[in-house]
This record gives sequence, C-alpha cells and structure tokens, in this order.
Amino acid sequence: MENKKELRTWLDSHKLPHPLVIAGPCSAETEDQVLKVAHGLKDTDVTYFRAGIWKPRTRPGNFEGVGAIGLKWLQRAKQETGLLTATEVANKAHVDLALEHDIDLLWIGARSTVSPFIVQEIADALKGTDKVVLVKNPVNPDLALWLGAIERLHTANIDKLGVIHRGFSTYEKTKYRNIPEWQLAVELQDKFPDLPLICDPSHITGKRDMILDVSQTALDLNFDGLMIETHIDPDNAWSDAAQQVTPESLIQIMQDLRIRKETSQEEEYKISLSNLRAQIDVVDNQLLDLMGKRMKVADSIGALKKERNVAVLQSKRWNEILGKMILEGHDRGLSEEFILRMFKAIHQESINHQEKIIKA
Repeated sequence: MENKKELRTWLDSHKLPHPLVIAGPCSAETEDQVLKVAHGLKDTDVTYFRAGIWKPRTRPGNFEGVGAIGLKWLQRAKQETGLLTATEVANKAHVDLALEHDIDLLWIGARSTVSPFIVQEIADALKGTDKVVLVKNPVNPDLALWLGAIERLHTANIDKLGVIHRGFSTYEKTKYRNIPEWQLAVELQDKFPDLPLICDPSHITGKRDMILDVSQTALDLNFDGLMIETHIDPDNAWSDAAQQVTPESLIQIMQDLRIRKETSQEEEYKISLSNLRAQIDVVDNQLLDLMGKRMKVADSIGALKKERNVAVLQSKRWNEILGKMILEGHDRGLSEEFILRMFKAIHQESINHQEKIIKA
C-alpha cells in the first residue's frame, strides 16, 4: 500500500460520529440477552452493536459461542433498534454466514491476525463485498503482522478498512490484561493516517473500572473510536465477565469522556507549543549524548571483562541497578513500568556492546 490515500476513510464518507462507538456483549448468550443489551444501547452514541458469535478459546471445554443462531439474534436486534451490527470472523465459513445474515461490520481477532493463512482466507471470502472490516492487532507486538493483514485485505479490494488496538500479551505482571504499547498504535497511525483506529479498552484493561481511563488516553492520542464490551448482567456473563459494563455504565463513560480538538489555530497556543517542543528537542539530544557516553563506558567494561575472562551478564549487579532506578524514578514522577522498559532496553544495548568487544 504505497499510496496511503487509497485507504478511503469510511468514517468520514459516511459522516459517522466521532468518536465512533462499537458496543455490545463479549458473547451472544441468548436471544433475550442480545435484545435487552441492544435496546439498552438504542438512542445512545453507539453506532455498531457487537456480539461474539464464535469465541476462540485457548483450551477446549470453555464456552465457544452459540454459533450461527446468534446471527439471527443480531438481525432481530438491528430490526428493532436500528443499530448496525458487528461480529468477529475467523474463517471463510464465518464470513459466508455473516454475509448471508447481512452483518454490517466484521472484525478479525488478535489470534487470527497472527496467521497470514487465516487472513488471506478471510480476504478471499470478502472479495467484492462492501462491508466494513477491522483488524485487531496481533497477540504479540508485531507491527509487520498487523500491517500485513491490512495489506492482504486491501489487495482484495476491501476499501472500508480500519484497525482495532486491543493491547498485547506479555509474561510480565502488570495492571493491564494486555499491555497497550501505545507507541505501536501511534506508529501505525503515523504510517497510515487515513486508516481509522479504534481502541478496545475492554481487552486492554480486563477490568471494567479502568475502561474510562484507557478510553480517555485513546481519545487523547487521536483514536477514531472505541469498542467497549457491554452486558445487561456483567458479573454473570458467560465470558470475560470482569471487563464488561452495563449499558447504563457505558452511557456514563461516554458522558465523562473529554473529546479533544485535533489542534488549535490560536496564535498563543501555537507559540507556546513551539517553545515547549524546542525544549523537548534539546532534552532529547542531551539524552542521546548521555546514552552514547554510557555505551562507551560499557565498551570499556567489556574490554576489562575480556582481559580477565569474566562473563558479560552480572545478574546481581543488574538487579541492584534496577531496584535503585525504580526508587529514584518514582521520586522523579516516573512510573515503575516506564523505568523497567527503559532500563531493560539500556541494559540490553550495554550487553550487546560488551559482547561485541569480547568477540572481537
């Protein structure tokens, strides 16, 4: 996709609201549940009513969705409320059934995005349709896989494309179910500014009480919309109970969110912003200078270890540094998560420098 403008923004062309809101239960459980949630979202800011029909599970035995019968429930919900419908598809059979039931928006899940074979099968099945298709980020933070899925769909002449940022899996224990890794979503947005970017705070947080905060962060980063899982009785949901909100809670979240302007034309604002950015540029250059000096010290350490035949990795020393930096970072208003990421990257670069010296 060398020409970014080929990605026509269907949000703008259809005059859809900003932010676009996609909401509904993680799973369609019963017809009554689907209809009650849909009616709870009628006459709100929600445009697309979502419900999982097929639920991919890590291990067998868990609830894997009601299957095709749920598509009829979505059809009825659309007829009764006027809401457009959306569901996840993971293979050609899902696509065919979704098209047969005139589902308006289809999305490819994180586990499917990791497989070019699955994405290609879905792209081939959708070829020639006029449906909106969204692609969730892959499970792991791999921007190339995410872009590759979009490219396969675009090659199949599917123009109404967008992406969903639902966070990334990690072995580290954090406050998130899936770490946001906002910089990857921002990088994708920088590469393809005409590609609508939707945030899925439900899957990023895994906890309903964090959804407002993550949704606000997404809007502050100029995301185009939100996908929020909504259920009439979240605590007793058949899947992902902890991350779903009631329709009433969703309405309150939407009222509490602050919609930011993309920019301001006020002269005072532009001058102040320019001055602050100039300060950032100076500090960034100082940081690079300091990192360069640090790596020169690492080179000297590598030379000393080579001379004395000492191993590169010194775990005790590393753990001492990390603990100290977390404490000192906290005193400077820096989060533990940021300190861990930054110093792990610095440590890895130092190891690379030392290994290069030892192997020379």
